[in-house]
Amino acid sequence: MVHGNPTWSYYYRHLISLLAKTHRVIALDHLGCGLSDKPQDYPYQLRNHIDNLEALLRGLQISFYSLIVHDWGGAIGLGAAGRNPDAVERLVILNTAAFRSQRIPWRIRLCRWPLIGALLVRGLNGFAGPAIFMAVTRRLRPEVAKAYLAPYDSWRNRVAVYGFVRDIPLAPAHPSYATLQEVEEGLSGLATRNIPILICWGGRDFCFDDHFYQEWRTRFPLAERHYFKEAGHYVLEDALPEIRPLLVNFFAGAPLSAETTR
Repeated sequence: MVHGNPTWSYYYRHLISLLAKTHRVIALDHLGCGLSDKPQDYPYQLRNHIDNLEALLRGLQISFYSLIVHDWGGAIGLGAAGRNPDAVERLVILNTAAFRSQRIPWRIRLCRWPLIGALLVRGLNGFAGPAIFMAVTRRLRPEVAKAYLAPYDSWRNRVAVYGFVRDIPLAPAHPSYATLQEVEEGLSGLATRNIPILICWGGRDFCFDDHFYQEWRTRFPLAERHYFKEAGHYVLEDALPEIRPLLVNFFAGAPLSAETTR
């Protein structure tokens, strides 16, 4: 289970308890995120995160695995998968991207501006803080919102949150642009293998909107797809009761069903 920004492995807490009954479940915290170390002089670039994920798989001696990815976890998880597509058994995609795009909300562009971006994201918590209400359509319980923000409680501890925002590659000159292109090219290797793929998508995502959903439909036309029109970016918070049985059936090897909208 590979998380994005500004979440951490906590995002997958319900899926961990659900799937651990039948599977070995690994939910990592990227370097700088969650309960992982937060070095201040680390590059925090896409290639580094992919390399770290591969190192974790090697360290745990994992040769075959399934992936659940969300937000930046898409580019990171599928970046690792694209390097060795034969190792991937199943794939679950949740409101993410792993291909180049110029679509980025203005509020995220603002967080990338020199000086102002650092002040907003690291100083005023203007990225992780608003996410607890902007990324959902159902209000989070206070204790849940607090848990999402707990690892990012200071300028120092928000270093990776800002690093991820700055690392969004919008032009060829960006340091991570070529890496994202490699990730995108690796998707074709997964598509040709026809591995089982499940897409669960929140339709009211302010960032990964229907444009990204349609792109995934095009790239993985045989995937099982479920579109939750009233769910936001944190689709596991807004549509968990509906997603739970889908995941149980998917990882139990049940035949793929047709596309649904709920």
